[in-house]
Order: sequence, then C-alpha cells, then structure tokens
Amino acid sequence: MPGTVWFVGAGPGDPELLTLKGKKLLERAGAVLFAGSLVDAAATRYAPPGCLIRDSKDMTLEEMTEWLVAAAKAHETVVRLQTGDPTLYGALIELTRPLTAAGISWKVVPGVSSAMAAMAAAGESMTLPEVTQTVILTRVAGRTPMPPGEELESLAAHRSTICLFLSITRLAEVERGLRAAGWAEASPVLVVHKASWADEERIVRTTLGELRRACREAGIVSQAMIVVGPTLGAASWPDLARSKLYDPSFTHRWRKAKTKECDT
Repeated sequence: MPGTVWFVGAGPGDPELLTLKGKKLLERAGAVLFAGSLVDAAATRYAPPGCLIRDSKDMTLEEMTEWLVAAAKAHETVVRLQTGDPTLYGALIELTRPLTAAGISWKVVPGVSSAMAAMAAAGESMTLPEVTQTVILTRVAGRTPMPPGEELESLAAHRSTICLFLSITRLAEVERGLRAAGWAEASPVLVVHKASWADEERIVRTTLGELRRACREAGIVSQAMIVVGPTLGAASWPDLARSKLYDPSFTHRWRKAKTKECDT
C-alpha cells in the first residue's frame, strides 16, 4: 500500500513556528518536498537522517505531483512542506487532485499564516471592539486575475482590516484601489518583510500617501505582507472601547457579573 502525503504548513519562516504535529511528521518522514523559495530550509532539519529531501522551487505542478506520487509509493510518510498555511494561496487542490486520481491518500496540517505573523511582529491587532470585527485576506490582480467583485476597491469599501498577500510589487494598484474606496492619504499602512525570519524581518509603518516611497527606501520588493485597516496604531490611542467578554459587569457561562451588567 502506498503511504500518505501530508501537506504541512511551515508557517511564515521561523522553523519554531511549525506546529508540533508538523514537526512530528517531519521527524518520521521518508521524503520531504519543500518550497525553497519561501520556506526556510532550516525547517527540513527536523527530518531524519537518510530522508529524501527535494526543493520544489524549480519544479512545475506536474513534476511536483509526479515526485509526490513516486515518493508515496516508496515511503509511508511523505511531507509536502508549504509556506504559511497550505489552504491559503497554496495550490492545494491543484496538487491533491492528481494524488487522489493516483490512489494516494493525503491529509493537511494547518500552519501559521504570514498575515498573523506580520501583526504579531508589529504588536498590532486585526480586530478591536466597535472598530472592526472583520478581516479580509486578499491580493491585487497580477498575472493571476481577480474574480469579479473581488477588486480591492470593492473589498476596501468595507473599511475593515485588509491583509494583502503577493502584492508588494503592485503598490501602484494597491494605492489606486484604496483611494478609489475613499481611504485617506493619512490612512496607516503596515508592511512586514519576511515576518519571523531571523535577521531578515523588517517592519515599515507608513501611510497610504507615503507607501511607495517608504517601501522603496526600505528596499522591500518581495516576500512582504501589506496590512491596512482601522486598528493600526491602537496601542497609542487615548481611549479604546472595552471588550465585553472581560468586562466585570458582563455575565457569561464561566463568570458572573461583579457589577451592574452592561448592555450585550
């Protein structure tokens, strides 16, 4: 019987941000295919001696699936190590359909997204009570077009937190889309290059009006997360709406109110 191919989220860069499950799978893997252009090769060091390790950065989709099928026929555990989370911009379905057709079982282990790692690096929160409770994960159109209705101008009209993947080389389009949605030139923007990568992480705090200049001066041209939203900079605000969950006047399943109950 062929083995199982595990699509493991490698996280944003720091090998220690692998999940425990992902690390355990690597430790018993017979073969590992990792995305070397985005995944730190240090993550493959968890693999045992003698493990077959292949970098996929120069491979086509067909070559990757052929390699995974062959590896699964020779090994009980095969790991496809992907950047961030496999379900987000990871070509997961394109990779798994041929495996299913070949009779190879596969499973997915989630990983830490670079969107979360970028906000953690900057000490920011994606959501705040009475500010926004919505996060949009998206990109601007490049060689891969956006489906109708998912243009940045349309999504930005919600005025929620927006995490822009794969868009650092499209800053003119980013600016144009946000301006068309009515965002002010002074709107805060966070750009994080290689979040969690040791000695390579760079954090830029700027505004919509200064975005291109700030990125140019910082030399950020690849592997960066762009975040815009109404919560940025909240740590320095004079006042914040308080979360009801931790309010002493709020009763919930695990705690009774200690003061007069607030509105829910």
